[in-house]
Amino acid sequence: MHILFLSPEVWPFIHVSGLSEVSHDLPLALGALGHQVSVITPKGRLTPEVEAGLEKLDLLIQVPISYTMHAAGVYRRHMGPGVDVYLIEHESLFDRDGLYGNEFGDYQDNAERFIFFSRACLELALAMDWRPDVLHANDWTTGLTPLYLKTLYADRPHFKAAASLMTVHNLGKQGVFWHYDMPLTGLGWECFVPEMVEFYGKINFLKAGLVSADKLSTVSPRYAREILGADLGLGLEGVLNFRQDDLTAILSGIDYATWDPASDRHLARNYDHHDLEGRQACQDDLRAAFGLDRLARRPIVAVVGALVERKGLDLICESIDAIIGLGLDLVVSGSGSDQYHEILDAASQRLPGRLGLKLGYELALAHKVMAGADMVLLPSRYEPCGLHQMHAMRYGAVPVARATGGLDDTVDEGQPPGEGTGFKFEPYSTEAMLEALGRALAAHGDPDVWRPIMQNGMGRDFSWRSAVARYDDLYRQAIAKRRGARGA
Repeated sequence: MHILFLSPEVWPFIHVSGLSEVSHDLPLALGALGHQVSVITPKGRLTPEVEAGLEKLDLLIQVPISYTMHAAGVYRRHMGPGVDVYLIEHESLFDRDGLYGNEFGDYQDNAERFIFFSRACLELALAMDWRPDVLHANDWTTGLTPLYLKTLYADRPHFKAAASLMTVHNLGKQGVFWHYDMPLTGLGWECFVPEMVEFYGKINFLKAGLVSADKLSTVSPRYAREILGADLGLGLEGVLNFRQDDLTAILSGIDYATWDPASDRHLARNYDHHDLEGRQACQDDLRAAFGLDRLARRPIVAVVGALVERKGLDLICESIDAIIGLGLDLVVSGSGSDQYHEILDAASQRLPGRLGLKLGYELALAHKVMAGADMVLLPSRYEPCGLHQMHAMRYGAVPVARATGGLDDTVDEGQPPGEGTGFKFEPYSTEAMLEALGRALAAHGDPDVWRPIMQNGMGRDFSWRSAVARYDDLYRQAIAKRRGARGA
């Protein structure tokens, strides 16, 4: 089948969150099954190396926004068997420092930017004379496309047979804008009703996808249950409960070719779950990279990824001295809110040799962290899926995680401890987090307990093998539902 895979971020073009990794790995896994996958993403500000690998198509598409037409260029890159990525170019909308915003917050014209992107995806399909079987929309930035299929583009022959899937990677981001932006969408005011895009007097892009897509999915079983309640449904629990029969949970995976300690070129020394000896060289390399005391043999706990409240940074920042006081060294790698940057920077200067900080994202450094850390701390308020705990286990770093969403689904705390893959806590509190770290530290002190935990995690299969088969089946369900609706 031909799948249009729409995502605002795709590795290696744009990386903001785990969605970029999923939007790279899942299409490749689908291509390996024999499908034709056309991935469509905005062309943001690229590195020279990535820019050099693009082919500019002799094509200029016209995208309607309200009563005006916006011209867009198109670039292409072949990613693997059956998979091509198409980048939509619009300089004034996407050639910016950040994808969603900058240090001052979200861009004020995000409604226009992602209305443009949603329609550009469909206009590209028309210009390329594609007749897709499935349109797979991801998160709020593409939420309007399933609705467009059933309204503005419903009579286009190219889309007559196209089914749609809307995947929620993070319900916390919904794309809510004031109602004055409604004319930009091209939709009539008859769509500004609670059954469609209206949300407490505003427009909700994600809601548009949830009410109009043929099938819905999210990225872990526990998160699928959590978003049906008021706490994590965030105002959309009514819509999700109404469509519960169409909602499927598919746990995301990671690319085992990219994340493989036995062949990873970023590591000081390679190793595998049978022979862990190389991890000591990796830990020494990590200490050097983060300026930790190079002669110390204290266990290292790592914090990686988005440094924002949702990821539990308030708990971490409140507990820095207590974490160090347990006898741990701490490394932090990522970027996020300025308030946490400032707290962590001050703490790293106050605790030289004990706390290492690297703001920003570097692929090589991310691999070094997983290979050199003893533990990875993941105290998220909520976590739809999470990939860092999977990366950690693959490399023998033991997760200490809050039992929420995909963290709870993927991390097992066995009894006795040597039978599990990590350590979990339930209450969202510094006390519960520190108690779990203490249990992990106690286990670390006994090699006969710690080594099996490491090896158990490294032996878990978080590859895309299982997930891609479930997406394949879900696409077929969406197609069958679409055909049934048309036949009716």
